[in-house]
Amino acid sequence: MNNVIITGANGFVGSNVCRLLCESGTRVTAVIKDENEDIQNIKALPNLSVVYCDLSQLDTLGDKISDRGFDVFYHFAWVGSAGPLRCDEEMQLQNALWTAKALRTADSLGCKKFVNAGSIMEKETYTAVYTQDSTPGLPYIYGAGKLAARAICKPIANSLDIDLCWAVITNAYGVGELSPRFVNTTIRKIIAGEPLQFTAATQNYDFIYIDDVARAFAAIGEHGKPNREYTIGSGNARPLREFILEMQQALAPDAAPIFGDVPFTGVNMPLEAFDTTPIQEDCGFKTTVSFAEGTRRTMEWLKQL
Repeated sequence: MNNVIITGANGFVGSNVCRLLCESGTRVTAVIKDENEDIQNIKALPNLSVVYCDLSQLDTLGDKISDRGFDVFYHFAWVGSAGPLRCDEEMQLQNALWTAKALRTADSLGCKKFVNAGSIMEKETYTAVYTQDSTPGLPYIYGAGKLAARAICKPIANSLDIDLCWAVITNAYGVGELSPRFVNTTIRKIIAGEPLQFTAATQNYDFIYIDDVARAFAAIGEHGKPNREYTIGSGNARPLREFILEMQQALAPDAAPIFGDVPFTGVNMPLEAFDTTPIQEDCGFKTTVSFAEGTRRTMEWLKQL
């Protein structure tokens, strides 16, 4: 790849993809919401140019960019991927429409490929919503937005002259993430010496360190095939309990995790839902950072904050 566009380029995943591509010599046009956004994590990168454009105005992006014939358009921007807006149906449906607008904009700019950041929540949401007598909670509205985005974008892409690759992220974690997601919350408890209380943790899970996530997106941009879904994970999905014990042994060998004290209200996905065979076979991608090593790096970073 010589020239790419990245929306949400200052976010956790987007900034790491920016860094990897810029440092490898790829020219990156970073699309940022507005000039009030913090871009300290990317502003010093080589081969980077910044364009300010709100998601609602993506159809004007062509007026702000003189280049054409981009290799890949990476779409990471999504409002409400965490926090209260995750449960806001209007915002999540708007995100889906903005994704479709990003796809059409990419085509108008001469991009050859559109790589969208999906989520494992899409699969969980589908199961939770369409299972008879199920009682899904409000956070599944976020997954519904991602599902809607894919259902809208796939036929659009096939009506245009652009290849669509849908990258399903399992659970990204690592240095640079500040959200209260599972790995961060657990490591903060370990640092604070708080009790490690969990559900029975028998549900299947997968995690992937942020450096490997960036490498996966680079591989999809380079080698991904149209109309394909690529799950970005470790390739070693297993019950959450095993991840917890691996993290505890690496970071707090004297701690004693307590399982079963916290009720589990989600959906247990089959291991096949985390299959990474397509990205391995099509893109030659394999992870390089183990869960124990990734959580060690993350804890050292969190200690410095």
